[in-house]
Amino acid sequence: MMTMAPVNQRVNETANGTANETADEPANRTAGAPAQQQRPGLPRLLPLVPGVPEDLRAHLARYGRPPYQGGRGHLIQAAEQAGLTGRGGAAFPAHRKLAIVARGRGRKVIVANGAESEPASHKDAVLLRAAPNLVLDGLQLAAEAIGASEAYLYVHPGVSAEITRALGQRAAAGLDLVSVTIAEAPPRFLAGQESALVNRLGGGPAVPTFVPPRVTERGLGGAPTLVQNVETLAHLALIARYGPRWFRALGTRNEPGSMLATLHSKVGSQVVEAEIGVPLRTLIPLEGAQAVLIGGYHGTWLPAGLIGTLTLDNAALKGHGAAVGAGVIAALPADRCGLVEAAWVVRYLAAESAGQCGPCLNGLPRMAAALAELAGRGHRRQVRADLERWSGLVTGRGACNHPDGTARFVRSTLTTFAPEIALHARGQCSAINHGAIGSRGAASYQPFLPLPDGVPMTEEDWV
Repeated sequence: MMTMAPVNQRVNETANGTANETADEPANRTAGAPAQQQRPGLPRLLPLVPGVPEDLRAHLARYGRPPYQGGRGHLIQAAEQAGLTGRGGAAFPAHRKLAIVARGRGRKVIVANGAESEPASHKDAVLLRAAPNLVLDGLQLAAEAIGASEAYLYVHPGVSAEITRALGQRAAAGLDLVSVTIAEAPPRFLAGQESALVNRLGGGPAVPTFVPPRVTERGLGGAPTLVQNVETLAHLALIARYGPRWFRALGTRNEPGSMLATLHSKVGSQVVEAEIGVPLRTLIPLEGAQAVLIGGYHGTWLPAGLIGTLTLDNAALKGHGAAVGAGVIAALPADRCGLVEAAWVVRYLAAESAGQCGPCLNGLPRMAAALAELAGRGHRRQVRADLERWSGLVTGRGACNHPDGTARFVRSTLTTFAPEIALHARGQCSAINHGAIGSRGAASYQPFLPLPDGVPMTEEDWV
């Protein structure tokens, strides 16, 4: 059950426990913007009342009207000074993409990407339902900054109704500079990849294309196209109102701001807004966990004991081969088998590839089959060595980053669950020891990591 959790109060305060503006630099106020929202604490993106979405009236009362700059380019410098990075997973500096498209010639296109296609991530869907107008403000402000004449919002069908209602209210209030077209993404893992997205908007299949050129240079219909995650746009809307210094009041020096994270643990799933740099142990319960997946299905497994010493930022995670990604954090309970969970995920990832290049067409299915063999009881001695070799061969050779992300997930599985591999080689399993797998084998095993309906989950599929 996905819920919007109350904001963790441990990450709501500034270093001195107050939320006062600095005396040497006043906040970047916008006419009509409520002063109390210029305080740097949380929540920034989510509603003040947890679980209660903000309609246009509540949005305007909290934030005021969009602070248009009267011309292109002005917001780009503010985004650079704020240090805003993309919240879709790659953490690419937001101002660089804005600047590339702004320098382009002729017609410009902007796309708000809300098609988080990973089954374990729910943050964008929660944001679009809870605060759609903040996203739409960011879309309009970014469109002005780059000089875009076309705007799209790319989402899954489940949130289209709320967005359509919000767009109608905004049109009646005269808030938007550019008309927004809603485009629906197919339920595929790669549908949100930016070149796949552009293909879809252009009438083709939602599959990635080889680069160069990048979509920022030649995207939809050949026009320079800015594809920006919806959370990134929401942050941009706040920076436009309150300025870079306000944005940097939270987070770390090199990774400022807050972010949305999707948490999975034995107590359930939830989306929270957290300050970047907060200790991971304050976000997710680690009691009884054996490992934690950081960054989602293209992310990294780490031992639970290590998580207690780490913080929610890429600088801290990089030394362990991990990254924040799109903010998925999953603490695997002790009564679940990490190899079985990983085997199902990799089987899903292999099936979700575009099948356009060798690494996806041949490498990922082989890796999925080999990991499934490791997840069974007893396996050939060379299987692990094959997985390590294949994960190296597919990296850096695909049309997109799908093979690289899958290989990263597989390598961390082999390292973090090495004791489990040895246990399975002897015909044993920790999940059996905890009663998670009964006499009927995997058919009675309840998966922990979320996967779409229809993904095979019987013993024959992983043994």
